[in-house]
Amino acid sequence: MSTISASSVAELRKQTGAGMMDCKKALEEAGGDKEKAVEILRVKMGNKLGKLADREAGEGTVQSYIHANGKVGVLVEVDCNTDFVARNDDFIAFAREIAMHIAASPQTLYVSSDEVPQDAKDAEIRVFEQQAADKPDNIRPKIVEGMLGKWLSEIALLDQVHVNADKYEGKTIEQLRADLSGKTGENVVIRRFTRFAVGE
Repeated sequence: MSTISASSVAELRKQTGAGMMDCKKALEEAGGDKEKAVEILRVKMGNKLGKLADREAGEGTVQSYIHANGKVGVLVEVDCNTDFVARNDDFIAFAREIAMHIAASPQTLYVSSDEVPQDAKDAEIRVFEQQAADKPDNIRPKIVEGMLGKWLSEIALLDQVHVNADKYEGKTIEQLRADLSGKTGENVVIRRFTRFAVGE
């Protein structure tokens, strides 16, 4: 029998919302085939499957980070489904790491790129179109699209690679959030943040 990795179990749990042991057993039964494991879980759990992301995140924590020089500080709210997970050390540590990342990323203005107002996107697109005006017509839209994507990743938290890239193997904030969601079996949501800097 093939050895089932913890990351495979976590991925399946995130995808289905099933318990860790159920996911492990399904993967073992499916010989490590994720699609087959999903089918096995669907038969077992019926319509309870896949409700993880739909569960309301009504519990959570507010954590802070104050830079050593006392000139930059961040408050961040991260939510989950249960009070049990809200008090979990990994969950609290995640919220603190997010606060630290935001402190080190002054350009971050939104949690996700979906929150960026359309008029702000349109204004940037106009600038990018002018910057790409000397490029051939057939590649200009692709260039503008690439520039817009880069700009969004600079201002939207979830798209950013954590500032401590070595520790987190170059994962984005969204990947880290998804990992924690899979590990806890709960809908983890970075709700909002505020960054304070002296003189700004």
